[in-house]
Amino acid sequence: MIITLKDGSKKEYAQAMSIIDIARDISEGLARVACAGEVNGETEDLRTVIDKDCELNILTAKDEAGLAALRHTASHVMAQAIKRLYPSAKLAIGPSIADGFYYDIDFETTITAEDLEKIEAEMKKIIKEALPLERFTLPREEALALMKEKEEPYKVELIEDLPEGEEISFYKQGEFTDLCAGPHLMNTKEVGKAYKLTSIAGAYWRGNEHNKMLTRIYATAFAKKEELEAYLTMIEEAKKRDHRKLGKELGLFMMHEAGPGFPFFLPKGMVLKNTLLEYWREIHKKAGYVEISTPVILNRSLWETSGHWDHYKDNMYTTVIDDQDYAIKPMNCPGGVLVYASEPRSYRDLPLRMGELGLVHRHEKSGQLHGLMRVRCFTQDDAHIFMTPEQIKDEIKGVAQLIDSVYKLFGFKYHVELSTRPEDSMGSDEDWEMATDGLRNALDEMGLDYVVNEGDGAFYGPKIDFHLVDAIGRTWQCGTIQLDFQLPQRFELEYIGADGEKHRPIMIHRVAFGSIERFIGILIEHFAGAFPTWLAPVQVKVLPISDKYMDYAEKVKAALDAADIRTEVDTRSEKIGYKIREAQKNKIPYMLVVGQKEEEEGVVSVRSRFKGDEGQKSLESFIEDIKKEIASREVRAVEVKPEQK
Repeated sequence: MIITLKDGSKKEYAQAMSIIDIARDISEGLARVACAGEVNGETEDLRTVIDKDCELNILTAKDEAGLAALRHTASHVMAQAIKRLYPSAKLAIGPSIADGFYYDIDFETTITAEDLEKIEAEMKKIIKEALPLERFTLPREEALALMKEKEEPYKVELIEDLPEGEEISFYKQGEFTDLCAGPHLMNTKEVGKAYKLTSIAGAYWRGNEHNKMLTRIYATAFAKKEELEAYLTMIEEAKKRDHRKLGKELGLFMMHEAGPGFPFFLPKGMVLKNTLLEYWREIHKKAGYVEISTPVILNRSLWETSGHWDHYKDNMYTTVIDDQDYAIKPMNCPGGVLVYASEPRSYRDLPLRMGELGLVHRHEKSGQLHGLMRVRCFTQDDAHIFMTPEQIKDEIKGVAQLIDSVYKLFGFKYHVELSTRPEDSMGSDEDWEMATDGLRNALDEMGLDYVVNEGDGAFYGPKIDFHLVDAIGRTWQCGTIQLDFQLPQRFELEYIGADGEKHRPIMIHRVAFGSIERFIGILIEHFAGAFPTWLAPVQVKVLPISDKYMDYAEKVKAALDAADIRTEVDTRSEKIGYKIREAQKNKIPYMLVVGQKEEEEGVVSVRSRFKGDEGQKSLESFIEDIKKEIASREVRAVEVKPEQK
């Protein structure tokens, strides 16, 4: 058999070989760091035996799937440590995830953060034991008997959900056996020393709030200690930047038990939100969009026609009006479709770009709510573009360029994913192929790098997702472009073509910010609450040295107000040093200190968040400079002075 490696070279073997043996044949060094194998594009366990020609990529922890195998093995080590320390604990599931891994456990006793060190210490022993991980399979009935014998009811339930006649996969290490499909490393020692149990949370079994609440232990693992240390540093930085903490401290928003998942925006938060929306309206007007607004509640028949009732009703809030079922909109698109259909359209009207800042509601489970990041109602910066088939590529490119300009403004880098048809979808194969090719061709023509995310499209069409990277390296999915052949068909939309005949338009769904609320949460954490001057709820704080100069402070404020600069005066009878520290704590871009000299000379002493003490300026000069900065929407880096460290 012939094995084609990633670099194009070939290896020929006379007999079947396991992936780990092929890795050893290539080099002992590769075998030591191998985590899994990619065979013809599919991730496989290192123990997998290859007996025919194929393409093979030996995966290490530098590869996403390889790192996942390392973390999955660490998850088993953690579960084994827990079973040694708490023999009565019942295991649920323990997958690898984006930043590490977790295991859901049913404990008879209460586990706290203080217990994590004890579990880590036991993990260290298991790793030192270098226990080989041995894969074996059992028929379904024998697998059930094994898990019943081990008194693992959650594993039993998982097996019962599998088809009859299926061989069930297990992994064994020492005295510990776990139901698992793999892949895994060869032995526990290969997990290494770069692991950390990070937190404890509650999680309903199978995500269903009607099931028992289990204890979820989160952890992470890396191939190298320095990678773990960098990650833990990032986590600590993320805690400091937590938008829930900063949102409260800066007076931006609040949550209340009267409406879990429904955010309240406070005055400063509304300034921030409205400033973002003003920017949104400005760039969309320039890009040829018209703005519409559609109702929050529409009747059931509309949602049945759109397909949302069949595909999304579990996430929709419903009510009854005049004995008819209605739903609060989870999305804006059916309303936009009705606006398009409200009058005859010609090819001369297309493309028709309709933007909507629509308030939508989606039922999220209480355990998934998280500040502004996961809410039950939010403003979506939607737009729907109706076009001819010939306009698809140019419109997609136009949207991509608009989204690019938004992210660059805030200093975000991003990467792109093309998501294809999911299992739960509607429409013909031909339509899906045409829509997917339309998105792919536009990306290729723009020269944008992208990866294909199979099966993650919307139920009505494929999509392009934009994943932005924030100041500390975290990734957020915000912008999206979705190409839709289905809704125009389901609503029988038409336009009169140049030939005088009726034609069906094509539809793009797209957002740039996504959820305005979530984007604000991301911005809070990206800037650590220190917003660019143009976006800051308070742009200038006037600080009188004493009450004697309050009149001059108010005069300065009046001049700034007249120039549309958001200004406050610190009227408290506190020392100037305290006022400066408070303004810094509140992330104010500029502080204007005023006292006797400033009043006599008609100037202000400028302190900025960017450069510290900038000296005296005439009020007119300061206003001119800050207006230029605001108009440019500049994102300025902070110069850290020795006294600020």
